[in-house]
This record gives sequence, C-alpha cells and structure tokens, in this order.
Amino acid sequence: MTDSAPGRLTISRATLEDWQVVSEWAADEGWNPGLRDGPSFFAQDPDGFFLGRLGASGEPVSAISVVNYSEVYAFLGFYLVRPDLRGHGHGLATWRTALAHAGKRTVGLDGVVAQQDNYRRSGFELAHRTIRYVGPVPGDVPRSARILPVEAAGLRAITAYDAASYPADRPRFLESWLTAPGHRALARIVDGRVTGYGVLRPAQGALRIGPLFADTRADAEELFDALTADAGGVPVIIDVPETQPHAVALAETRGMKPTFPTARMYTGPVRELAEERVFGVTTLELG
Repeated sequence: MTDSAPGRLTISRATLEDWQVVSEWAADEGWNPGLRDGPSFFAQDPDGFFLGRLGASGEPVSAISVVNYSEVYAFLGFYLVRPDLRGHGHGLATWRTALAHAGKRTVGLDGVVAQQDNYRRSGFELAHRTIRYVGPVPGDVPRSARILPVEAAGLRAITAYDAASYPADRPRFLESWLTAPGHRALARIVDGRVTGYGVLRPAQGALRIGPLFADTRADAEELFDALTADAGGVPVIIDVPETQPHAVALAETRGMKPTFPTARMYTGPVRELAEERVFGVTTLELG
C-alpha cells in the first residue's frame, strides 16, 4: 500500500469485486469491455490490478492494471481516473506504483493516440496502430465443417498456437478465457492441426471478437463467420492491427466500419511472433 499524498490518495491492489467499478468506468469511456472479462484477467495475475482511493472514505478515483505474463513481458491497461478528479496527479501516482509491479519486464499497452507523447516520455515506443471496427455482420454464411469447438483441439494445442501469435505464453488466462460463461471459442482444424482460433464474448449492446488468430485470411474468414453466425444483427466489435492488411480487408468486407484507433507501444523488445496471424487482438486492456 502506498500513500502518494498523506491523508489523500492511497494506492493498493484491487480485488475482483473492486474491478467491477473500474469496468464501469471503462464502459463510460466507450471502451466497452466484455461483461465477464474480470475473472479471466485476474486468473493471469491477481496481483496486477491497482486502485487509488481518496480520503478517509476510501472512495475509488484511479485505476490501472499491469499484468505480468512471464519473466520478461507484462501488459498495462485500464489506466483511468474518474473524470471529475482528473488533473490532480492521482493518475500519475497510480501509474508509478503499478509499473513497479512489472519490474524489469518489457511492458506493452494499447493507448489512445492523443496520449502517445505522454507514453513516449515514460519509455514507450510505437509498434503499430490498432483500429476498432464495429458493425452488424452477415449472419447467414454456411458454417465450415472444419470449424469446431476448441475442445476438439485441446487446451495444449490452442495454447501452443496462441503462444506463436502473442509475446508470451498465457495458459492460465486461456484456460479461463476459452471457457468463461457466454464465451464462444472455436478452432479451425485441418488434418488434426490447428490453423486458427477465435473467441466471441458479450459486451454492452455488442459482441466482441478477440483474439482472432489464423494462418491465412481464408482461415480467419471461416472463423469470423462461424463466430458471428448467431449475432442476429447485434453489432460486432473487433480490434485489428492496421499493419495487417488482410485483417483490415476482412473487417471491411464484412461491412464493419472503423471507429477509433489506439497505439500499440512497448518499453523494449518482445519475442518474435507470427504477426501475420493476428486478425484481431484479444483485448485492448490485456493485449
């Protein structure tokens, strides 16, 4: 626990129950996190969530997550300050406390473009932009026989495929993410080999896809269409790396429209990954 201003702001680790408040803040900002994201986030690193409380009442005013994935990689998200209390240093104090949790790890984040200069001053460098696409999608596409529930591939195979497409192994997160209530997790399997997988989850008034990892655009399209087959006109959201032209084309050919961009930034090197497989990032909050 840290007293950044004696008698005023106290920063401590947040519980899963605390995080419901932060999720509501994120929804108010238009980020629209999944309705049941919290338990999967905490499954990866329960010590990586921080809350700033103000005064003797302990009223929540600031938040941030710094989730450690490995000995060399962490991801920062949910950097929020209550709108009526911004400009008083609460966010920066919370930021400094939380970043210490990462130690010497490379830290990634997806930040709004307007904050790039601030993040750069904290040691982050731009890797690429990510574009959020939103829209109702066609729901009458026949489902391929090669698209199966991820259980058909097995957690080990999905985890291995994910690890080749992400800067760190994350089996604890995936075990929760793939089986969370309301999540639909599908894999494309050819001759017993995984050629892609994706997850659809509910959000406020929308459905979120993430991740969507696939060997080719054709693989990704089959997964996308199977995931959204029962969307019933509900808007679908996917966050697409701008540097992946096939991912951008997939979203646009499904009638989705670009909304806001974010900036993927890192404080240092990350391990080599199959960037061409990334058709949709998992979440902007957790990478």
